[in-house]
Amino acid sequence: MASFNDREKGFEAKFAHDEDKRFRAVARRNKLLGLWAAEKLGLSGEAADAYAKEVVVADFVEAGDEDVIRKVLSDFIAKGVVLTDRHIRMEIESLNNKVLAEIE
Repeated sequence: MASFNDREKGFEAKFAHDEDKRFRAVARRNKLLGLWAAEKLGLSGEAADAYAKEVVVADFVEAGDEDVIRKVLSDFIAKGVVLTDRHIRMEIESLNNKVLAEIE
């Protein structure tokens, strides 16, 4: 019986570790997306860093990437940046690959 409990605790620990790793990877990806978008918006330095943090925080609105895409796209539209949600999705995919390669 102790063996079963040990295995269960091991699975729970691995799950928690994997979720933490996934959360950190998504946050890193969103920060990089924010820096990419900041460059397109003409921001640099502290303003770019602050914008990247806004993008990270925007991901807490709902599950998935749609909240982040909406935020970046609305900022692009407000500043007259001619990039679509397709461009943002492609950048997210590219950054996903980059972040996953970094953590493995």
